[in-house]
Amino acid sequence: MAMKFIWAPWRVAYIRMAGNKTDRCILCDKPKENCDDSNRILFHGKFNYVMMNNYPYNPGHVMVIPYRHIANLEELSSEEKLEHIEIIARSIQVLKKVYNPAGFNTGMNLGRVAGAGIDTHIHSHVVPRWQGDTNFMPVVADVRVIPEAVDATFHRMKSEF
Repeated sequence: MAMKFIWAPWRVAYIRMAGNKTDRCILCDKPKENCDDSNRILFHGKFNYVMMNNYPYNPGHVMVIPYRHIANLEELSSEEKLEHIEIIARSIQVLKKVYNPAGFNTGMNLGRVAGAGIDTHIHSHVVPRWQGDTNFMPVVADVRVIPEAVDATFHRMKSEF
């Protein structure tokens, strides 16, 4: 049986970044860079912003992120929490308009053992879901197939925010 290849050249940036760990927080740094398009930032609120997930579970996978660097949900102020949930709702509205998903997964991974890739800066995930969006590839080959490039998703969603 011949080995099969699945090309994912956009992942090389992540591989290179993995060897260059710093004490800096990308979730703090990205909104300060004033490069929203290249950083795939869709929306800025007063206390939170919306950014595309560069390694999405599905097309349209976004994160709602407080500007303030905190690891614990209970440390958010009432204003930060209110805006956070309002932006999650707005993200869902945009995703419904652009992609018409059948449902959503939303939530936070609080702590490394809970699955947080960045556990020192809380953020919420909003993931659109469709009937049958999980196929045999993750089960048989331990591979996820994302049918749209993140940049294409970003450009489809940006004008709706």
